[in-house]
Amino acid sequence: MKMTKKLYYESAYIREWETRITQKLEREDGIYLVLEETAFYPHGGGQPCDLGWIDKIPVLDVVLEEGAILHKVEFFPEKEEVGCRLDWDRRFDHMQHHSGQHLLSAMCLEAFQAETLSFHLGQDYATIDIARSGLSQAEVLMLELEINDQIYLNRKVSNYFVSREQAAVLPLVKQPKVTEDIRIVEIEGIEYNACGGTHVSATGEIGMIKLLRAEKQKGHVRIYFKCGYRALKEFNIGMEILGSLSARFNTAKEEILDRIAKWDLEQKQLQTELNAVKAENDVYLAEKLLADRQGRLVKHVFADKPLKDMQNLATKLTEQTDLIALFVSDADHKVVLAQGERGPACGAFFKQHLADYGGKGGGSDKMAQAGFATAEDAMSFYHFTTESLTALEEEKRL
Repeated sequence: MKMTKKLYYESAYIREWETRITQKLEREDGIYLVLEETAFYPHGGGQPCDLGWIDKIPVLDVVLEEGAILHKVEFFPEKEEVGCRLDWDRRFDHMQHHSGQHLLSAMCLEAFQAETLSFHLGQDYATIDIARSGLSQAEVLMLELEINDQIYLNRKVSNYFVSREQAAVLPLVKQPKVTEDIRIVEIEGIEYNACGGTHVSATGEIGMIKLLRAEKQKGHVRIYFKCGYRALKEFNIGMEILGSLSARFNTAKEEILDRIAKWDLEQKQLQTELNAVKAENDVYLAEKLLADRQGRLVKHVFADKPLKDMQNLATKLTEQTDLIALFVSDADHKVVLAQGERGPACGAFFKQHLADYGGKGGGSDKMAQAGFATAEDAMSFYHFTTESLTALEEEKRL
């Protein structure tokens, strides 16, 4: 394939251009165009490809193969001479984040002597992995301030090609693998880096960098960050959430944490009171169920009793007794079976019969529980279990 002239190396700010199609390819995964010249950047160096349009036909993917850049499109244009246009918002986002990554990596090296091991630019956030075992919150905040100071200084960002000999005398972060046409991205007064990506022309265009978090990852530290418009969007989302919480708790933003702590304490106190009421109600309910029981079997259909509450009640009824408890919650489609000292193995019974009713669950010899897709399935299994246990009890009496 004929090599493509890469306009993004002449200027990262070219948005529209006209060119000629030199080759059309049909492959199993789609159709591709090779252009005489292109500003569409292909995947590479942790940076995703550009997208846009060729004669108003959407560009779906851009890849580099042996010097030629292939543009995946929905269908072939009718003409050989075509007009091209980048999705500029996407391109500028990539420029902000790639330049932001260089600055972040340089500051990590200066502040912590930690080299960058990898860079990933995703749709939601960007990350770098650095050669360091951990970063404290104070260190993250210090790093963020230092990076943004460098952004506000609006340092010039330039790129150019050098030979292998010229590269050898530059204070590069890392020596490149390529041996000719080595592209250098230089942040004035900060670093020289061999890189083929698209970058802003000055650090001020990065806008800002927000470090979201730093976490340990396979013996290293992974830093999550956003730049420019993504960082602004992150801030706006945070402000919207704060505003909603402020309105919800009828308090100032600065007092939200104190108000939530107070609310959490109130909820715990209410839960304690609720548990006490439930325990008291269970005593009365247990007395009623025991009065209505059939032999050793205590059973009941609840309209909407939660699974945990049914389990607690079943445990109270069967502890240190020979009773069997069988409950079903109509709203939750849940069934609980528990036995005391001489009942059937609950888990084994469920394992043997649940599949026939579309249920999923299990348990131990003492207690088992299951869920069903519908209330009808849960009730059918409940009635089947009642009949089975009743029959078992009659056999024992005989």
